[in-house]
Amino acid sequence: MTTTAEATPAPVGTVPLTPVFVRLKLSLLKNGLRQSGGRRTAYIVSAVLALLFAALQLIGLLALRDNAHAGTVAVLATAVLALAWTVMPLFFPSGDETLDATRLVMLPLRPRPLIAALLAASLVGIGPLFTLCLVLGSGIAVAHSAVAALVAVVAVPLTILVCVALARTVAAANTRLLTSRKGRDLAVLSGLVIAVGFQFVNFGMQKLGDSGGLSALDPAAKVIRWVPPAAAIGAVDSASQGSYGRMAIQLLLTAVALSVLLYAWQRSLTQLMTTPDGSTLRPDAARKESKPGLAGLLPQNRTGTVMLRTLRYVWRDPKTKASWITSLAIGLIVPVFNALQGHGSVYFATFGAFMLGAQMYNQFGQDTSAFWMVVQTISSSRDAYLELRARALAILLVTAPYTVLVAVVTGSLTGKWAAFPEALGLSFALLGAMLATGAFASATFPYSIPQDSRKNVAPGQGGIAFLAILGGMVTSGLLCLPMIALTIWLHVSGNGAQWMVLPAGAVYALLIAYAGLRAAAPRTAKRLPEILLAVSRG
Repeated sequence: MTTTAEATPAPVGTVPLTPVFVRLKLSLLKNGLRQSGGRRTAYIVSAVLALLFAALQLIGLLALRDNAHAGTVAVLATAVLALAWTVMPLFFPSGDETLDATRLVMLPLRPRPLIAALLAASLVGIGPLFTLCLVLGSGIAVAHSAVAALVAVVAVPLTILVCVALARTVAAANTRLLTSRKGRDLAVLSGLVIAVGFQFVNFGMQKLGDSGGLSALDPAAKVIRWVPPAAAIGAVDSASQGSYGRMAIQLLLTAVALSVLLYAWQRSLTQLMTTPDGSTLRPDAARKESKPGLAGLLPQNRTGTVMLRTLRYVWRDPKTKASWITSLAIGLIVPVFNALQGHGSVYFATFGAFMLGAQMYNQFGQDTSAFWMVVQTISSSRDAYLELRARALAILLVTAPYTVLVAVVTGSLTGKWAAFPEALGLSFALLGAMLATGAFASATFPYSIPQDSRKNVAPGQGGIAFLAILGGMVTSGLLCLPMIALTIWLHVSGNGAQWMVLPAGAVYALLIAYAGLRAAAPRTAKRLPEILLAVSRG
């Protein structure tokens, strides 16, 4: 028979939380890998690649041990690593289920022991192991004495704790955002940030090679070595140089930073677990009427309604918003970076028109299954033309001024203002051609855009999407041949009339876009059932 003492559970306060949360983290990882073979394969492959890259980084840092600029590289690498820990929770909130502290609201847990347990659980995973390899290599690379080695023993775990605490503090402060629709929008844009980041890294590496090597980084490292957690690695370097006073200050700065982060994390966690979610509060009954905004500026007819719907998709739908922002960023980055690298051309301005003109493709795919409501409003080729024209006008509201902006920026960076009218005219012509081919491709090769995954094409429709985009690009290039021929002829003739390409390109864009919309309208009206079936698959 069980005694009363044996049946009484241990008080909650006497149960150590740290082992429980570490086991919870391991269980989450294990159960996540059991869900599907694809997820397990992706996790194993990513783990192998991350550890391989970490090993290469460790070997590279060890090879820099006797280099005069080893301290510079180690400090800056640690700073970049800390920056990555800062932004990753914003872009990948679903990568770690324990980041969402709202799941713990109903449990009788105090913030201080909860923080210690979450901090320990955060040290389990591929990211912390990768960080350990990189920080350990940085510490060894700059430790050239017994005192420096002892300092590294303290600096390496301190750096890792600061990185993890930094990520946790950012995640706790933005938990409401990360679990909302705007947070999901932010996560979708992570690919854009990574792509732009790689462009900056590539540009920096090229500039580094042109400026004489690692010595160009020394001024930045002198500042960064005082910023935690890079200050901890800077402390190891200072100990190697015999600057023990500077070493102590740098270690102290890192320790203070860790304390501040833990305190801020505790405050955010307490507020999160004691403040009701704004979505559960009663809305203000005296809320002011919303202003008409853009809707008041658009025509009060079918064209205005369709334009407003298209622009709202751009603003509210995560996939559409990500596509637009990516196109806006890449369309400006490519000509600007080519110009800054010294081998750019003003004609690279056409790349901006190309990126945004591609938004005309698969117009009906962004509607998904809601396209059936659009189908109810189309009963003739004229209705289809008005629908396509309104969507094209909505795109032009952004693309037309953006095309001018890219051309002006590219012309100012290259200094070749004489070719500016030609570049802008060709950009307009390419934009008009892509609007025309995009309307036709939307009716001929529609495909669905899944809303619940990171894929931009539904399974089984990848070939259709590829054919639509590739065919549209080739056809748009062919449609621009008359304007290209005109530009070449004006250059060869040397009569100084190259400025005529600008008005000619604008008129040509309007004509070719009008012809494309007119040609696509009957096909759209005829293929409405097929289009509805294709875009509803996701």
